[in-house]
Amino acid sequence: MTLEIITPEKTIYNGEVKLVQFPGKSGSFEILSNHAPMIASLKKGKIKVIEPDKSTLFIEIGGGTLKVQDNKILVLAS
Repeated sequence: MTLEIITPEKTIYNGEVKLVQFPGKSGSFEILSNHAPMIASLKKGKIKVIEPDKSTLFIEIGGGTLKVQDNKILVLAS
């Protein structure tokens, strides 16, 4: 599954991931491979990324929107 996190200024992350946890407006949630298509609003917080080698990465965002479709996650972050 691929994750791309972009802001108006730059691309923050673009790569393969195993699991991603997001700070949703209604509470945190996780996305794994083969997740159903969805669109969600994000609040200010940290995105937790677990990469295929099991390393963990945290990315701070100021909020945004995400789209999941065909094992691709696109995050438009502020």
